[in-house]
Amino acid sequence: MAAGFSCMNSLTVIQASQGLAKYLKDKHTDSASGGVVIGHDARHNSAKFAALAANAFISQQIPVWFYSEPSVTPSVPFGVTHLKAAAGIMITASHNPAQDNGYKVYFKNGAQINTPIDVEIAQSIEENLAPWPGAWKDLQECEYLHADAYKTILPHYTKTVWDYANSTVSDWKQPRPFVYTPLHGVGGLVFPDLCQSVGVTEFTPVPEQVEPNPDFPTVSFPNPEEAGALDLAMQTADREGKTLIISHDPDADRFAAAEKVDGSWFSFTGNHIGVLLASHLFDSLENKNDARIAVLNSTVSTGMLEKMATAKGIQFEEALTGFKWMGNIARRLEGEGYNVPYAFEEALGYMFPAVCHDKDGITAAMVFLAAQAKWQSQGLTPYMKLQQLFKEYGHYETLNNYFRSPNPETTMALFGAIRNGPYRAERTLGPFKILRWRDMTEGYDSGTADNKPTLPVDKSSQMLTLWLDQDVRFTFRASGTEPKVKLYVESCGASREQAVDAVCNAFLAVLKEWVLPFAPSMTYSRQMPTSSGHVFQIPE
Repeated sequence: MAAGFSCMNSLTVIQASQGLAKYLKDKHTDSASGGVVIGHDARHNSAKFAALAANAFISQQIPVWFYSEPSVTPSVPFGVTHLKAAAGIMITASHNPAQDNGYKVYFKNGAQINTPIDVEIAQSIEENLAPWPGAWKDLQECEYLHADAYKTILPHYTKTVWDYANSTVSDWKQPRPFVYTPLHGVGGLVFPDLCQSVGVTEFTPVPEQVEPNPDFPTVSFPNPEEAGALDLAMQTADREGKTLIISHDPDADRFAAAEKVDGSWFSFTGNHIGVLLASHLFDSLENKNDARIAVLNSTVSTGMLEKMATAKGIQFEEALTGFKWMGNIARRLEGEGYNVPYAFEEALGYMFPAVCHDKDGITAAMVFLAAQAKWQSQGLTPYMKLQQLFKEYGHYETLNNYFRSPNPETTMALFGAIRNGPYRAERTLGPFKILRWRDMTEGYDSGTADNKPTLPVDKSSQMLTLWLDQDVRFTFRASGTEPKVKLYVESCGASREQAVDAVCNAFLAVLKEWVLPFAPSMTYSRQMPTSSGHVFQIPE
């Protein structure tokens, strides 16, 4: 948040809102009368930005379903579909640092906007840059403003969450006592009350973190994926004698969990939770008559979901990174007659289309608690259940990290040098044989009959995925929001040790053959954990 057209501020919020309002009014006249749902989190300026956004729609006589209180992100896409609204806006920067904010847009299908709608809205913004009369005024009561919408929608949302979680088990059992942290976010305004309302009372909120605080004073980075983010929760659990932690990120669209295993805390990765929830949901679907079921995850997430789905006779689809892809693909599949119960991404995001078509940390937490209680009755903890799945499908190990780039030119030069190198032709990278090469920027895939990817090509991004021998797959991509090049490596082995060795060797191959020769100014951590907790030390 700062002055300037490339930053989040009152003017850029007004401009974005005016462009979206005119787009709906001119191009989607029939649905515009359904209104727009506008929510906001508890960050600095979020309430103000939401009010400025509302003014733009009211000026076009488009009804605004306004969430006056700080709200959890999944309640906005839920509200869009529940109210049959034309669009939704959520003012949030999710798990970003305190100085950031953001503007998230949903279309009438309850999914985040995607191509070509995003391009059309961007054009409309460019055509409506000058603030309209009244754009800066405080939000005022009028016939187009429904200022109590959150009080109306939230009970419907939480009931839908509970009904769905409860439907995944034959009989609800009490979960193990746990510690809960929303990391100073809005989850603390919803999740504890939801638990209490359904009789889940054996939990302890982290007192320093349960109330919203836009400064995030106890964490250096309010992302449960980051090292140290759950330290206070672990200290609270140790003090309380509890062995399970449930966490949300600050806007509650992501969910994380940790378990005390043999005296030490084990933090589940997004892939771990992804397959645990999938296993639970697959069990719940076995006695139902849905002939056509489909699940999906992103290309940087574990391949274990595809193996599990195939074994159950369930359709699997791969998506590009981000829930704007998975939400819209789920809608397409539903239109084709599929039941789509689930999708996930390795960055702690889980979608349950029965509730909403975006990642939803509140629903994920309730489903996880239902699953945990079921496994407990079988003599299993979540960690033990994960090891059981590894025995059945192979041990999947991941090593995800990033290289910090000094500038976009360095990033572009790195990917250019890789493409111009001998790797694709000689089909080797370090000690590995390259079995398949997919370039989502150039639109090439050696693994398809016509050498074209089945996923949408995006020439504005940089992304390579390679399949290697030793059952290794990795994706190397430039971040769209940060000055980073991200690397996601996964291997499936007969044992944990075999899989760990494979992902570490693949990382070293990328480092030695690509990054150090072609982008030596990029920086990276020399210590990084694999998904099982093994710390990989990069040699000097």
